[in-house]
Amino acid sequence: MDFQFKDSYDIDDLLEIMAILRSEDGCVWDREQDHHSIRNNFIEETYETVEAIDREDPVLLKEELGDVLLQVVFHARMEEEGGGFSFSDVCDGICKKLIYRHPHVFGNVVVKDSGQVLDNWDKLKKKEKHQATASSTLEGVSRALPALIRAAKVQKRAGKVGFEYPTVKDALGDLSSELQELEQAMACGDREGIEEEMGDVLFSAVNVSRLLGVDGEEALYRSTEKFIRRFSAMEQEAASREISLSDCTIDELNSFWRTAKEQEKILEVKQDD
Repeated sequence: MDFQFKDSYDIDDLLEIMAILRSEDGCVWDREQDHHSIRNNFIEETYETVEAIDREDPVLLKEELGDVLLQVVFHARMEEEGGGFSFSDVCDGICKKLIYRHPHVFGNVVVKDSGQVLDNWDKLKKKEKHQATASSTLEGVSRALPALIRAAKVQKRAGKVGFEYPTVKDALGDLSSELQELEQAMACGDREGIEEEMGDVLFSAVNVSRLLGVDGEEALYRSTEKFIRRFSAMEQEAASREISLSDCTIDELNSFWRTAKEQEKILEVKQDD
């Protein structure tokens, strides 16, 4: 194999390594893959990158960004082999997009603040993607996004044409109404209706969160982390008494939960002091 080993590699080396791995003399696994077979890998690597950001770990972030870059190079290589686009075409496309959507930097457009930059970005994006109607902008939100993120984006775009609750209180009223409809569906035992109404409850909750200026995805992430943290403390408390959670009644479990919650709040107060 004709490959030059180095102390330090760059993007050209990565492209060469991918070409070798996909060749007849390369790796049988890499050669067998297509866009669909490694689709989830891209998602997983992206989330691992996000986790590195949340942990504020630059060493891990560097590694995870490399894994994401690998996915980009992998997909580009498969396309190039089939006579489609190349990695250079990917770079060319994003460069042209950035230049086009930053006329205040690469052109003569004058902006007063970042808000106007985003407004111009949205207008140019609509023109670029031929989104002539409000509905087309909603349909343009990727269906592959996590449901909470997609819901918030759809709601935000609908709000830009005025389809928006005037206050958070109105949005809360809608959430209350959806909860009542869910209860009615549950009372009827209508499984299909329950699923539909549950979706409406979640959609309305996202709307309330958005109008409060809270990222629903981030809020749910933090609440899930809090639940895991308190559950772990609850289990430790039970273990200190030589009790298994699976042997506890619901009242006993709730008691352990309240203790864990109170201990966490005490710890937070001490940290603030």
